[in-house]
Amino acid sequence: MSLLRPSVSSLRTASISSSFARQRVGRVFLNFRQMSTDQYEYILTSRPADGVALITLNRPKALNALCTPLFNELNKALGDFDNDDSVRAVVLTGSERAFAAGADIKEMKDKEYAEVYKGKFLESWTLMTSIRKPIIAAVSGYALGGGCELALMCDIILASPTAVFGQPEINIGVIPGGGGTQRLARVIGKSRTMELTLTGRNFSGEEAAAWGMVSRVVGQGEGQVVKEAVDMASVIAGKSAIAVQAGKEAVNTAYESTLDEGLRFERRLFHSLFATKDQKEGMTAFVEKRKPNWSHS
Repeated sequence: MSLLRPSVSSLRTASISSSFARQRVGRVFLNFRQMSTDQYEYILTSRPADGVALITLNRPKALNALCTPLFNELNKALGDFDNDDSVRAVVLTGSERAFAAGADIKEMKDKEYAEVYKGKFLESWTLMTSIRKPIIAAVSGYALGGGCELALMCDIILASPTAVFGQPEINIGVIPGGGGTQRLARVIGKSRTMELTLTGRNFSGEEAAAWGMVSRVVGQGEGQVVKEAVDMASVIAGKSAIAVQAGKEAVNTAYESTLDEGLRFERRLFHSLFATKDQKEGMTAFVEKRKPNWSHS
């Protein structure tokens, strides 16, 4: 599901205000190509490096609280980038204060069972898992409820030292509904997931990294996690796009299937890459001790 914003007291201890966060965005992305709102109200998009697209959640007053209109825009932007051959990796981030502090409770508090069941509520919130290109989450501040689930739907998570994760839905009488119980259990195990789901306690980026949920916690500094995510995306964008796509597909299969099925699928993907120009170029370049010139085909 997606939920819970932090308490009023915790917000009072946050390091910066929303207005300061908006000023920060301008500074952090000063060297990036101009951010564009295009047709978007709740997100910003930009191209910070060759082959890399950046999507920034943009509801600063609501700490990037998630809602269906925001996901409609996010799904469109991701779909457009997925179909754009000039984009080979995507970074998703929020603000320094909040990646996404939960779902917009106002959107869901008065809904009835028949409405959410018939309307497949939250189903569109998970469409991003079908994107073929790698998505890196750059998380600072709160990533609670739906924000935690959104990060879990990405392929790689980098966290700043300020990152705070959690699935606090139990505190408002529900449970996660956007994959929190399922994806967390597969990554950090049953016991930890049960504790977090039933107590609603938050956990730090350091804990998330120790448990294997986060790739790593990056160094201190305003905007550092976004910079490192873009740098990582640039490295990925410099590889064969078709091999990257196959690699993502193979890892996701390991995450979702048995070992025997995964090994068989991995071999078939490996075999299939011998039908690509990039396999020929990559191996020839290795033998000739030169840098490969990828055609992404």
